[in-house]
Amino acid sequence: MIGAGIFTTSGLLLAQLHDPKLMLLLWVIGGVIALCGALSYSELGARFPRAGGEYAFLSELFSPLAGFLSGWVSFLVGFSAPVAASSLAFSEYLVRTLPDGGGLAQIVLIKKAIAVGIILVFTLIHYFGLKSGSKVQNLLTMLKVGIILVLVISGFAFGEGSFEHFRVQISAGTGWAGLKTMGLALMWIMFAYSGWNASTYVGSEVMNPVKNIPRSLITGTLFVILIYLLLNTLYVYAIPAEEMKGVISIGGVTANNLFNRTMDQFFSLFIALILLSAISALTIIGPRVYFAMAESGHFFGIARKINRSNVPGISILLQSGLAIVFVVSGTFEQIITLLSFSLGIFPILAVLGVFKLRISGKSAFKTPGYPFVQIFFILISLVILVLAYLERPVESSIALGVILAGIPVYYLLKRNN
Repeated sequence: MIGAGIFTTSGLLLAQLHDPKLMLLLWVIGGVIALCGALSYSELGARFPRAGGEYAFLSELFSPLAGFLSGWVSFLVGFSAPVAASSLAFSEYLVRTLPDGGGLAQIVLIKKAIAVGIILVFTLIHYFGLKSGSKVQNLLTMLKVGIILVLVISGFAFGEGSFEHFRVQISAGTGWAGLKTMGLALMWIMFAYSGWNASTYVGSEVMNPVKNIPRSLITGTLFVILIYLLLNTLYVYAIPAEEMKGVISIGGVTANNLFNRTMDQFFSLFIALILLSAISALTIIGPRVYFAMAESGHFFGIARKINRSNVPGISILLQSGLAIVFVVSGTFEQIITLLSFSLGIFPILAVLGVFKLRISGKSAFKTPGYPFVQIFFILISLVILVLAYLERPVESSIALGVILAGIPVYYLLKRNN
């Protein structure tokens, strides 16, 4: 879960919202939404411990078409775009560690080249086996949590910040315009929380899934909510609102303001390493979705090919190729808007499936809060999508177009099979 979103979106959010207190409130609301989703997916993952996540849930509970469309969106946008966004964020932080110099155009080119290079590195790592890839992933995750805690503790204890930065007099937009802005902001925040459902994508490889899938989803989400609130509080403590607006490499600016340029470079380097963890995780998870779809005849047969390292190698290569296309063709903000809208649709349908599980009496694990948790998740998620669409219709329409394009592809594959 802890990836590009928390280290990049807060500056973009404040440029829209203007009020750091409102920004923190929306991070809390986003955390509650993610937790409600994790509770719901705990029930689904325990009942259907298979590779594929939403693809498996929707295929079983509704129809193969619904499952296919979720996997189709995952293939074209849902995993490749986050890999691209995380890689671009990695390059933003890595460039902060370099000596200043070069024109803007040259720097942009350097950032994109670095992003493409890191995608290729993790493609090779995970192409040659899950065992070696998981060791890299575990190491990066431990490093990630440790560095975040060091930054938060040292920042509040020794950094030169001020809680007066929360006393901003500029208010966010009011009325309908303000609602649309908050809807877009929440959608970006949900991008940062995306991954609350990640362990369901590798359900077939989880031991004792009835116990471990719910535990990983719920405890992981709670821990990340705490980390995100601490980090955002630190950002505002370190940076005046006007300086924060529009900044992508927010962690580096935070370290610079709290300490000095040397610490900026130090933490920027380690945040760049943290982002490698997100890229690694997405490179593991996404191809398992396409593999599961191809196994059941709902995707291109080439995606189910297993290489000598016993991993879906072709699927890994396809996903990485799409991620490189996103890096080369889009900006960071365009990518996260497109993927956030895409990622927001199918979890709503999946959570609806919890009602079907309960009615049929087939739940293997029952989470507390039913049905209020599910109702809250569905209603708030729908409101966010509608508001975000009205605020950013172009990127949102492209996301809807990707979904609709999957319908003829599904029937073409079905006929060929």
